[in-house]
Amino acid sequence: MASPDAYWIALKRVRGVGPRTFKLLFENFGTPEKIFKLKPAVIAEAGIPAKTARAISEYKDFDGAEKELCELPNIGVRMVKWADADYPPNLKHIADPPPYLFVRGDAPLSDPNCMAVVGARAASDAGRRMAQRLGLELAAKGFTVVSGLARGIDGEAHQGALDAHGRTIAVLGCGVDVIYPAEHRKLAEAILAGGGALVSELPVGTQPVAENFPTRNRILSGLCLGVVIVEAAEKSGSLITARMALEQDLQVFAVPGSPLTGKSRGSNRLLKEGAKLVECVEDVIEEIAPQLGGGLPSLAEKSKVSPSGAAKDRPATAKGRADTAAIQPSDSEDAMTILSYLKQSDKLHVDSIIEASGLNVQTVLKLLLELELQGRIAQHPGKLFSLA
Repeated sequence: MASPDAYWIALKRVRGVGPRTFKLLFENFGTPEKIFKLKPAVIAEAGIPAKTARAISEYKDFDGAEKELCELPNIGVRMVKWADADYPPNLKHIADPPPYLFVRGDAPLSDPNCMAVVGARAASDAGRRMAQRLGLELAAKGFTVVSGLARGIDGEAHQGALDAHGRTIAVLGCGVDVIYPAEHRKLAEAILAGGGALVSELPVGTQPVAENFPTRNRILSGLCLGVVIVEAAEKSGSLITARMALEQDLQVFAVPGSPLTGKSRGSNRLLKEGAKLVECVEDVIEEIAPQLGGGLPSLAEKSKVSPSGAAKDRPATAKGRADTAAIQPSDSEDAMTILSYLKQSDKLHVDSIIEASGLNVQTVLKLLLELELQGRIAQHPGKLFSLA
């Protein structure tokens, strides 16, 4: 006799039983173990096609399902079922939730504060920097950053979250034991080491096939409160994720791009159609704040009045600027470099800071975030920074 979890795998293997049919069966009859004991006529009463009902009743390959289940612990994989407490709450309510997910890694899928950052594989340098910065700042504020482990924007978003020592989840279009693209093997290992996870609805060993990625995107968006699109061409797969997010009644955000390049035509079109424009992480948090339920720091706390009575984003006096720029014993050499450049100018664009300092992108973004959280620098629209 098969174990209870093996019946879940077996039911999904039955011809004609997709995610929607599986959900309908579960809601009407309960666990797969009970469903396999029903007669075809009873199954059909729930609106299941007679052919599918017969296929369920006649299914016998439970040993194959049991074998697949027994292999999971050997490769560090667990199965999270629709009925389990750790099943993602946001994903459970979409029209076609996967009956179960295969998971590598320690991240709890029940975390309600997930945000997706996705975009072009062949991304521009500016797009990569923006994705990494969003990943870093979202993770630093307590969000779990979700993306697809693809080249370009996805990889940068994952890396940004890791740079902030945050948690990130990669949703794959292949088995969780298959890393695609291969050059992201080290990134996948870092995600697991950082307390994140690799997630897929596909059986272990499944190789990447083009048709799997669009259906994967419903899971990517379904895990999250919203989706941020950073660079998407007119026919980008990221637009599929955005469409699925809208169907799931989620907020869609987009980073604007130059109309002179095809890399941003899709994301710019999303903005025309009502997506929320994103220039910094605060644009995202302000929009979804009502959904957070106090689980993350509020925007009000970030903009509290300073002891002097002046708001932090109000232009500082010369003395105030000198005080905030004062080098502290705990400052690293890289932090002192950034502060010295900001002290010489009214406002500097993040790209100018990167180029002038000679530091790499992730170091600059991480230090800017740390200094901003300390109240020593301020961020302005257009990715501009100044001393606070």
